[in-house]
Amino acid sequence: MRLTTAQALVRWLLAQRTELPDGAEGPLFPGVFAIFGHGNVLGLGNALEEVRDRLPVWRGQNEQGMALAAVGIGKATHRRQVGVATSSIGPGALNMVTAAGVAHANRLPLLLLPGDTFTSRAPDPVLQQVEHFGDPTTTVNDSFRAVSRYFDRITRPEQLLNTLPHAARVLTDPADCGPVVLALPQDVQAESFDFPESLFATVVHRPTRPRPDTRALTQAAETVRAARKPLLILGGGVRYSRAAGRAIRFAEQHAIPIAETTAGRTLVPHDHPLHAGPLGITGSTSANALAAEADVVLAVGTRLQDFTTASWTVFAPDVRIVSLNAARYDAVKHGALSVVADADEGLRELTDELGDWQADRTWAARAVEERAKWDAHVDGLRAPTDMPTYAQVVGVVNELSTPEDYVMTASGGLPGELIGGWRAVGEATMDVEYGFSCMGYELAGAWGAAIARPDGVVTTLLGDGSYLMLNSELFSAAFAGHGFVAVVCDNDGYAVIHRLQTGQGGAGFNNLYDDVRTAHARPPRTDFAAHAASMGCATFPVDDLEGLRDAYGKAREVAKTEHRPAVIVIRTHPDAWTEAGAWWEIGVPEVAHRPQITAAHDDVATGKVKQIRYL
Repeated sequence: MRLTTAQALVRWLLAQRTELPDGAEGPLFPGVFAIFGHGNVLGLGNALEEVRDRLPVWRGQNEQGMALAAVGIGKATHRRQVGVATSSIGPGALNMVTAAGVAHANRLPLLLLPGDTFTSRAPDPVLQQVEHFGDPTTTVNDSFRAVSRYFDRITRPEQLLNTLPHAARVLTDPADCGPVVLALPQDVQAESFDFPESLFATVVHRPTRPRPDTRALTQAAETVRAARKPLLILGGGVRYSRAAGRAIRFAEQHAIPIAETTAGRTLVPHDHPLHAGPLGITGSTSANALAAEADVVLAVGTRLQDFTTASWTVFAPDVRIVSLNAARYDAVKHGALSVVADADEGLRELTDELGDWQADRTWAARAVEERAKWDAHVDGLRAPTDMPTYAQVVGVVNELSTPEDYVMTASGGLPGELIGGWRAVGEATMDVEYGFSCMGYELAGAWGAAIARPDGVVTTLLGDGSYLMLNSELFSAAFAGHGFVAVVCDNDGYAVIHRLQTGQGGAGFNNLYDDVRTAHARPPRTDFAAHAASMGCATFPVDDLEGLRDAYGKAREVAKTEHRPAVIVIRTHPDAWTEAGAWWEIGVPEVAHRPQITAAHDDVATGKVKQIRYL
């Protein structure tokens, strides 16, 4: 088939199918987010226009925002579908690098198609080209290499025959999943080639389920069987394997308490008797208490990030870790006994290996005892006060949510509130982007999630700082007709970083507006409701929790019936937080102009004594 490079790429996108979480078949690439410029409007733009009735194209307002929306699709579909984003060369391409970082850190699929300069170099230097004096092959798209699982620059049309199968491999591989970047020089996009029809044959991608090595499995079973106080930790890999049911049955059969990581939140029903709660700094005192006593930790589908492990102080010094993970890179971390396998298959075979073995029932009972204490603590935090707090806002949204709904956040103080305080109402219904903690993902990712999850209500919670950093995709979603609810908690600046700053002996500086340099006696304030309304959103400014409760009910209805974002704005307390009592290692100066800072440095040194290191 005589096609241009761009036409062939688009036809290949259409030919890729996937097995969706509910078992049905659907498109692997459900749509493309695009901002056109001279680097992609004629080649890829014309190719997309030819198939616009079969491959939806959504116009973004900011390349970072639309690429983050594409990331949101990957997370909302449990990595079964892949968002695509394309930009022109230069600044448009570089704007997408942050989104690639989000996908890379969170092991999420994302296909980026940035335009690139001419391979012929005949018109060089072209508009938006950055020239490297010693290497003419380098363009700004090489910036993607640090945040890509797979990077290629297509300099000949026929190179697609080699690279597209690898792109699909990375996007659908549970062990290697992450962003794929195919840089597309604008002259090559327009070149034609006689492509074999086989390139466009329909392919249905189904999740691979590697089974564990039998020797590793036997060793893992022996380790677990020797435990007196085992703890099962569920991470994002359990979610992407759709193995939550298997994990819960495993825990029930063997009487093992369960804790969840950030990416594993809402896998376990909140009131399950084995549910100890979320683990780590932003987790719960209940899960952390069990982790401190556990002699064996079975970590499934998690990379054990520092917020989960409290910088490796949450576990007992002599704990043994068994890591079951599809990615060998993650399975071998921190001296763990590694079992490389799909979460569902690995737990199934480990159950068979353990037989009728059970942990001490008194240990299992600790989960419900400790979680009851944590629940009582959260209930206290949710009780009304003079000024609404994050915990109270989360409580209202939580109480009014249904099993089909989906809740999101990404940065600032709200991740701690959702991870620690949310009570699951549906399986795998939370997206806390805390791998990269990207301010701005809250709104852009919600647009992608709303596209991917049309049946329930997507609710995103964010602070005023995140809103101001990236809000343009509110207009994109309103224009396209994708409804979701955004709850904007206005606490006068970057409150959680102010907390970190002052909590380690520093003076309040450049975070809360009271500490930010200004020439005005009374500096301006943002009217978030008016701003959101100007971009086509329904808006609900509220003053208290009762107003929030009423507004959230109305906002849900608007999102579903009017197909546009509904933005709730509420002033919240800048100093009230949900605390799990765990330690976190941060870089406090050893020498400083404030004695409070050097004292905090001494506290860090004391905390590091507890740190577990596996060499």
